[in-house]
Amino acid sequence: MNAFETLAFAQHGAVATLTLNRPDVRNAFNETVIAELTGAFRALADEPSVRAIVLSGNGPAFCAGADLNWMKKMAGYSDDENRADALRLAEMLRAIYTCPKPVIARVQGDTYAGGVGLVAACDIVVAVDTANFCLSEAKLGLIPATISPYVIRALGEQASRRYFITAERFSAAEAHRLGLVHELVSADALDTKVADITAALVANSPNAVRESKRLVREVSGAAVNDALLADTAERIAAIRASEEGREGVQSFLGKRKPNWLLPA
Repeated sequence: MNAFETLAFAQHGAVATLTLNRPDVRNAFNETVIAELTGAFRALADEPSVRAIVLSGNGPAFCAGADLNWMKKMAGYSDDENRADALRLAEMLRAIYTCPKPVIARVQGDTYAGGVGLVAACDIVVAVDTANFCLSEAKLGLIPATISPYVIRALGEQASRRYFITAERFSAAEAHRLGLVHELVSADALDTKVADITAALVANSPNAVRESKRLVREVSGAAVNDALLADTAERIAAIRASEEGREGVQSFLGKRKPNWLLPA
């Protein structure tokens, strides 16, 4: 993994950690952050030694959304430049959302605007109980457009309607109640909980994890009809016949550990 200007990278075993590393601006993102996150997730998607990715933030905030200096620069963009810039942000979010490796958001602090989109694009979210969340775009005369596909999926339509138009701040407990956050922990328990989850992910069949993630993404919201039945039947038939599918069943029946487990 190449050196970054705005991120920190570490890999321990099969777990890679990407850390937003602009604490002086509360990890707000600009064009460099967007380019580096997009490139990093695309590279990790193809890295065979990585089975799980943790997205974290350095400092008291997880992510404050867009950098104000970047937003000032955008004000002078032409329409074509503005659209291209917005599309780069949308592509970054999609790179996280569609990454074949499971992505865990380690939310150690406040998360605003586009930062909520980053969290919503992740598969699993662990947050400290003191964090606050806010979809603050309407206060600035903006809308959370590029993050909306992920935030609405995570929060639900009704809660999204409220927080998009009020720009109210809401607590980690409320984010947990609404389903944006999966695990709510104290600050001193954050890393232990993230480690527990990554250990569970790494212990599972890499192919099954990858295909399960794709299954949720592609089946969610689909009409239950003959086409969906055929599609899901094809998926289970294919994975039963896969190398890891056969190994998983044989190891279970033989009362031995599957060969995808990594050395302790």
